[in-house]
Amino acid sequence: MFNQRLLRFIVCGLFGAIAAFSLSFNHGLPQAIAADTPTLPVMPLSTQGAKIVDAAGNPVLLRGVNWFGIETETYAPHGLWARDYKDMLAQIKSLGYNFIRVPFSLAALRSETVSGIDFSIGSNSELFDKSPLEVLDLIVQEAAHQGLLILLDSHQLNEQVIPELWYDEEYSEADWIEAWTMLAEHYRFQPNILGADLKNEPHGQASWGTDVLETDWRLAAERAGNAILAINPDWLIVVQGVENNVPDQQLAIHWQGGNLEGAGRYPVRLSVANKLVYSPHEYGAGVFDQPWFSTPEFPENLRDRWEIGFHYLATENIAPILIGEFGGRQTDCQSKEGIWQQKLVDYINENALSYAYWSWNPNSADTGGLLQADWQQIEAEKQALLDRTLPHR
Repeated sequence: MFNQRLLRFIVCGLFGAIAAFSLSFNHGLPQAIAADTPTLPVMPLSTQGAKIVDAAGNPVLLRGVNWFGIETETYAPHGLWARDYKDMLAQIKSLGYNFIRVPFSLAALRSETVSGIDFSIGSNSELFDKSPLEVLDLIVQEAAHQGLLILLDSHQLNEQVIPELWYDEEYSEADWIEAWTMLAEHYRFQPNILGADLKNEPHGQASWGTDVLETDWRLAAERAGNAILAINPDWLIVVQGVENNVPDQQLAIHWQGGNLEGAGRYPVRLSVANKLVYSPHEYGAGVFDQPWFSTPEFPENLRDRWEIGFHYLATENIAPILIGEFGGRQTDCQSKEGIWQQKLVDYINENALSYAYWSWNPNSADTGGLLQADWQQIEAEKQALLDRTLPHR
């Protein structure tokens, strides 16, 4: 009788090898791929219990990638030194994804210049002499043309660090909310903007359900979310968790932004019904070797952690879950990170969860990306893993 662990390894290895071999032919350079006819859901999107639905009431699974850079010192999406932006968007669409989570910083929105773009490459010349917001405008418009939705993500305040809270010494809460209301007005009639991911990875001092105005992220999310909805009631409001500081939390340790234990008891209260989506972040041992990756129960302990940490909100039909970030370099069946990533993809499929993979960029230091270092070729084994969640093309 086969050892179950050995059998799983053989099956996983065969699947990975076959899928990667197939992908090496089908997912090379974008000009070699015939993209599907671009389509958008019937907008705007809303929620219905644990589901995201379009304006016709049809369920929508958001399966996308994070394309970062506007939040960094370039104030522009990375990779435009190597690729044409329209070419990049076409490749994302051709692989089967239907949305892009686009991080930005408040510093970028206040800047007039960008860097890190080769304006001699194809359509990138259209980005010459544009501000970061104008660059974002052109990317959003082309994404609509390609049939891609956009989730805007307030990732950082400055271009250097992810702050614990939604404000710091340089940027106030009023600055943060003003940036969001500006974007809500600016994109009021842009149909492929699906919503606002209010703040990336609250952590450290950030709390949930404590009623401490300076640190209670749940209350700040209400203030920002309702300010946005007063201008643009069509957007989804995407709210991440915290790290710790939730009254009576069951799990001692969480990822930054991953702790939604308090959302059932202390829900975010929005002025427009059916617009709230909760969005945990989840990573593996390649990002940080958390203690639960080394217990005898691993990997069987993962499902309980996910249910307690965030998925109970969907199980109890309270709100949809969109995993705003997950990713890693290993996809195999031997490493802790590979096993974790395999298990999470299975969990996403079983529970029909939306997600944005971290990241499209190959220059994410701890996870790598879907693209290889040349910004052209796809990491075939990663794409093979995610293909299990994507519609057949």
